[in-house]
Amino acid sequence: MNKIITPKFNGYAVSNLLAFVLIGLSKLLLDMRGLNAGIFVFSEFVIVPFLMGIISTWYWKNLQLTGRQLTGYSCINGLIAIALSYIFLKEGSICLLIVSPLLLAFIISGAFAGRAMFRQDNETLNVSVLSLLLLVFVVDSISLHEYKNEVSDQIIINAPVSKVWPLVVEYDRNTDPDKYWLFKAGMPSPVQSTVDGHYVGANRKCIFSNGYTFDEKIVTYDINQNLTFDITRQPRDPEIMGHIDIIRGQFILKDNHNGTTTLIGNSWYKLYVFPTWYYDWWAESITRNVHLRVMDHIKHLSEKK
Repeated sequence: MNKIITPKFNGYAVSNLLAFVLIGLSKLLLDMRGLNAGIFVFSEFVIVPFLMGIISTWYWKNLQLTGRQLTGYSCINGLIAIALSYIFLKEGSICLLIVSPLLLAFIISGAFAGRAMFRQDNETLNVSVLSLLLLVFVVDSISLHEYKNEVSDQIIINAPVSKVWPLVVEYDRNTDPDKYWLFKAGMPSPVQSTVDGHYVGANRKCIFSNGYTFDEKIVTYDINQNLTFDITRQPRDPEIMGHIDIIRGQFILKDNHNGTTTLIGNSWYKLYVFPTWYYDWWAESITRNVHLRVMDHIKHLSEKK
């Protein structure tokens, strides 16, 4: 029995220990370069889990695992990594839910790559592959990471701009149930906006369902046309907040001259998690559903008047 338990345990323990060492090294390298050590680089979600899969397979190579068994072992390894991230890195449950498909995919891929490597018993090849992966990790960790994006959505409201505009500036609490699945899963959703003045420079607040507040400052106040505001402070949270900064928000109103209004919502944000091809898909989806929850509420209130 120990001939099975010990290699399994070592595969889990050593690969996860390696992951934490490499993540710490990544933060150190970023800090040494004067870069934002709070950034999570591409390698932490691709190279590190891939290496975890390879290292764990080295300990499991004599267990004669089937493909299904190797996948199962790798999934357990990934779940251990996720649990450790929750405990030691203080990541939130929604954040870990988002990252889990990426981690599991590369841990499993690394495990199968490792099995192919170790079957060939070619030490030169094995060292070359591991060295290349570590080189990519180091280069990625010391590289500049900067990514900004804009999301835009629009809806038609069956009310004139004169009725829509006041609700764009501020609106009463939204008590409607959430529709977006991540909001239902526990991610905070926008429920109210307040303002302390109707002019450029006035302070505005966007309040979320868990009590978090985004502090905003109005930078454009064109009545019935354009409300633009910069985000001056946003909460730090183990969930998405902290991995993304919302920089600016905007509502554009267009009079359709038939008693209806086109309401356009724009948001600009900056990501601190990479690779962007994965995380920006999530960021766009979340931002879009924040837009739609607010805009649908404005539509409902405007048309009810």
